[in-house]
Amino acid sequence: MSGSGSNSTGPPVTQFKSEISLESTNYDSLVLVASPDLPLTSSALSTTIATALHLDPALKTEIAVLPIPLPAKRLVYSPTGPLDLDYDDVRVFKKAAAAGVKRALKAGSKRPLLVIPEIPFHDGQLVAILGALEALYTPLQVREHDPSKINKVEYLGLWTPNASKTKELVQLAQVLESGRRVACDIGGADPERMCPPKVEEYVTALFSGSSIKYKVISDINQITKEYPLFEAVNRAASSQERHRGRIMFLEYEPAETPKETLFLVGKGVTYDTGGADVKIGGHMLGMSRDKCGAAAVIGFMQVVKLLQPKNIRVVVGVGLVRNSIGSNSYVADEVITARSGARVRVINTDAEGRMIMADILCKFKEEALTAVNPHLFTVATLTGHACLTVGLGYSIVVDNGPAHKAGHGRRLQQASEEIGDPFEVSTLRREDIASHRGVAEGDDVVQGESKPSTQSMRGHQGPVAFLLLASGLDAHGSGSDRPLRYSHLDIAGSAGSMPRPPTGAPILALAKSFLL
Repeated sequence: MSGSGSNSTGPPVTQFKSEISLESTNYDSLVLVASPDLPLTSSALSTTIATALHLDPALKTEIAVLPIPLPAKRLVYSPTGPLDLDYDDVRVFKKAAAAGVKRALKAGSKRPLLVIPEIPFHDGQLVAILGALEALYTPLQVREHDPSKINKVEYLGLWTPNASKTKELVQLAQVLESGRRVACDIGGADPERMCPPKVEEYVTALFSGSSIKYKVISDINQITKEYPLFEAVNRAASSQERHRGRIMFLEYEPAETPKETLFLVGKGVTYDTGGADVKIGGHMLGMSRDKCGAAAVIGFMQVVKLLQPKNIRVVVGVGLVRNSIGSNSYVADEVITARSGARVRVINTDAEGRMIMADILCKFKEEALTAVNPHLFTVATLTGHACLTVGLGYSIVVDNGPAHKAGHGRRLQQASEEIGDPFEVSTLRREDIASHRGVAEGDDVVQGESKPSTQSMRGHQGPVAFLLLASGLDAHGSGSDRPLRYSHLDIAGSAGSMPRPPTGAPILALAKSFLL
């Protein structure tokens, strides 16, 4: 099915408005996010906090609910603690804002006013606001089970020292949070609520009648012919109608001639059992989050829909599949001819994410050859090795030669740090390419290694080499007549693992880099 045209709906976003006065009678609490070392412009705030700190110096790092001589009557003071500008980053304000709002909720507040002074970080106020909104998100299945829990507050207000900037911050934060909540709805729902057909229903409702064109491929004959690597992963699940895979494309055409074209492929494994190489030792728990790459690029397209950028074209492709176990499972040793023509030897069925993205990436490679200033991306919770390498809370970017020479990774890293959605930069090496070239007669590409990425050297770089080779992008490096920029974003460490809520990473970083 396909469609186009302007429903601005999405998941419910907290009613949010700008406020010009701390004396307003519309609020039942003030939530102050501040560092103890930063000056405050309000005498009521500064006097209240100075008195409290004199009585209890521990409040430099501890949240407190204090009486205040303003109509709201209570002040939730949520400090960052002392700042070390060499190592602290803007996320300390995001964390403080989220903690402050949660404390206000515990105190019974239904109409909090978020108070954010000037912050010594670029986009610091925006990041703090997004932290507060994140704390007010209600998961999709909670909303559906009990509609009375849709909104945790009646509304949220925002006060900053700059009234005109406050309005802009409110508008921008609502747009970014809408995209993040789309990603959280899809990524956080359980494997039945967001099985492939249910994701299709959600996305169709989200973009139907909007400026985003969409197309969904569910016909198994078309999938087998055009996306054979995806079909292999989908094979075991295809016997159950509710688990049958989908390949989905979304496209935004700007009003003006584009200056750049983004092609984003998202990994949407709605549940990953490991397939025939089944996960053991409890490692299957939480594998409904293996769709967070697809969730993120769909959420990014929600931001695009709302911002309507004038000169950037965005094309999204997601593979939605359940990596199931059964008599029809694909298995190690199989040789499958990819869309690119490369002969791929399967090594481990638990390396399914790269399989479902490679053919879509190949399709985008074909389209990129005639696109304006193209840049291709894959976005995936791809490897446990990424978590070991950089830790939780960080994404990894790996550029191919043309993207690396364009300085993409460092620019993305800088933008990501400003918006509190941080990336670390990794480098693709010759060993990574060599490790995925075919070794048996008749093989062009080997899919991976028999052991998990967490037990492999360069375990997060190797899959990027596979994607280059299996999609045919390796023929479009810096030395070719048609070089194409390609970047892989591994979000295994940043997407949020159960029981923690999903984060929507890397929507904010991508928005900061390309849209704002």
